[in-house]
Amino acid sequence: MAHVFAIHRDFGRRFDERIYKQELAQRLPGVRLETQVDVTHRTFTKRSFLDVLTAEGARFEFKAVEDFTPRHRAQLLNYLLLLDLAHGKLVNLRPSEVPHEFVNAAMTTAERRRFALHRNGFDAQTPGAVALEAIFIPLLEDFGTGLDLSFYEEAVTHLLEGEATVVRDVEVIGGDRTTLGTQRLRLCAPEAAFRLTTFAAPPPSFSEHCRRLLRHLPLEAVQWINITHHVITLTTIRKTTKTMESRKT
Repeated sequence: MAHVFAIHRDFGRRFDERIYKQELAQRLPGVRLETQVDVTHRTFTKRSFLDVLTAEGARFEFKAVEDFTPRHRAQLLNYLLLLDLAHGKLVNLRPSEVPHEFVNAAMTTAERRRFALHRNGFDAQTPGAVALEAIFIPLLEDFGTGLDLSFYEEAVTHLLEGEATVVRDVEVIGGDRTTLGTQRLRLCAPEAAFRLTTFAAPPPSFSEHCRRLLRHLPLEAVQWINITHHVITLTTIRKTTKTMESRKT
């Protein structure tokens, strides 16, 4: 950090973060920049780059922004969890001072792999249910809970035959049965969408709004997986009987 402070004094506040990192590597032997690390599960590979890694193994994430945001902290935490590292530090060289703060991974990968599985109305007979569970649970057993939601979405999409197959424009049907346009959704089967969430306490309205969504889509169900640190809840949300009968008519 003494080198970081000195660079900030010498270079000022208006350079891109890559310039500050390059200067740090010049001044401090053993610093490695943008170190590539790949983590894999089956055919899925997630590539990460360690922003600044010192010879002692300390992980730093450089920013040149007006202020840290929750997204910056979440990004660094996600890297730490993926790589099973305990600590990292955010450093911001844009302000007049140099804000810096530790981000700590409170749980190890082994701890994050220990979770309970709850099936809350999860219907294995509905489209996509079995395939989604068969992909998602081994993924969690490998990487654990607590990662960024986008990581799980990316991995599941890849394992369900890829974005071209999974991410689709689905027809939206209005109240008078006319087509209003399309809605882009992730599908686990031609007749079912899936949603991954990380609610600490799922809002009571979530299921109802999914049912309202289904009223206007040619789909049978939404397969919903909610991920917390210790509990995974699988739920099938289906069209109401009234809506399904109306579709048949």
